[in-house]
Amino acid sequence: VFNYDRPKACCRLIFVRAHIRPEPVPRGRFYYYRTEAAHPLTILGIDPGIATVGYGVISAEGGRYRALEYGAIITKAHTLLEHRLRDIFDDVTQIIRRHRPDCMAIEELFFNSNRKTAVDVCQGRGVILLAAAKENVDIYEYTPLQIKQSVVGYGRAEKQQIMYMTRLILKLDEAPKPDDTADALACAICHGNNMMHRAPAAR
Repeated sequence: VFNYDRPKACCRLIFVRAHIRPEPVPRGRFYYYRTEAAHPLTILGIDPGIATVGYGVISAEGGRYRALEYGAIITKAHTLLEHRLRDIFDDVTQIIRRHRPDCMAIEELFFNSNRKTAVDVCQGRGVILLAAAKENVDIYEYTPLQIKQSVVGYGRAEKQQIMYMTRLILKLDEAPKPDDTADALACAICHGNNMMHRAPAAR
C-alpha cells in the first residue's frame, strides 16, 4: 500500500490493486495504482464512516471474483465536519469515475451508543450516496448480518473471519486492511452472491 499525505490536506486516500507492483500514478492529493480495464460487471463496495471510509472495487463473473482496487479514505481528526464531508464526496466520486461501476453496495448503519458519532457517520454516508446518485450508479444496501452470512456463512462472524474469507475469495496475497476495507470488499462480494440467486431492488 502506498500512503501519500500532502501537508495540510484534510483527507488522504489509501488503496492498492491486487497482484501488481507498478509505479504509483499521482492524482490530486493521493496516489493510486492503475491496472487493466475492469470486467463489464463491476461492483463498488462501501463501508461508510466519517473518520475512515472503506471501499473495494471488484469484478464478478459466474461466481468468481477479482479485486480491482481497494483501500480507505481517511479524514483527519479535528477538521471541520463540512471539509471532511467534502473530501469524502470528492474521493468517492473519483473512484466511481475511475472504474465506472455497474452498481454500489453499501453497508447499512447500526449503532449501540454515542449519538454524536452516529449523526456524523450518517452524514458521511449521505454524501457517499449523493456521489453515487450524481454519477448514476445503482445503490444496494445490506445489513452487517446479511454480509457476514453471505461471505462467511455465519451472521455473527468476527472481524478476523471476514478478513480471512475476503482474502480467500479474492485470492489476495494478504488480508485487506484496515478492517473497514475488508468490510467494504465483503459488502461487494455479498452483492455479487445475491446477484447470482436473485435481483434485489436498487434504491
